[in-house]
Amino acid sequence: MQTGRVILAMAIAAIVSACGGGDRPPELMNLRSSTDGPDEFGILPPKPLQMPEDLAALPEPTPGGINRTDPTPEADAIVALGGNPARGAGLDGGLLTHVSRFGLNTDIRQTLAAEDLQWRRDNNGRILERLFNVNVYYRAYENMSLDQHAELFRWRQLGVRTPSAPPPQEGETQ
Repeated sequence: MQTGRVILAMAIAAIVSACGGGDRPPELMNLRSSTDGPDEFGILPPKPLQMPEDLAALPEPTPGGINRTDPTPEADAIVALGGNPARGAGLDGGLLTHVSRFGLNTDIRQTLAAEDLQWRRDNNGRILERLFNVNVYYRAYENMSLDQHAELFRWRQLGVRTPSAPPPQEGETQ
């Protein structure tokens, strides 16, 4: 009888300990890497090589300097938004005016971080899911996800060309 009480007390202690997370933010996606390898999302592919028109006019190499094939994601984003990368993101008045045309919230990062933390606390999974580190990320954000196939179909129905998407199925329009 005494061992039954000890086992019951240990089970209750384990369940109660799973309830509290202290001040740690909830982790909805419980993924752990067993290696110390590189972060595959941190690797940017280089730009394609181009043959110069005149090989004699090439600049001198600059060891440790920038290369023409080095990725420039910030400058590429500025160009994609219609700005001038030579002026930089902060100095390009036209770009700044265009992206803030619907208003500007200077503390948007803090607001979104606080709202997402509250969302994760409210959708942290059930007790046994937390106890066994079950991945509840997709279920928590399911109603916020976009159905990519339905959205692609919607854009095609509006007549918008989608050249980077898979070719349309029979009966669909490009």
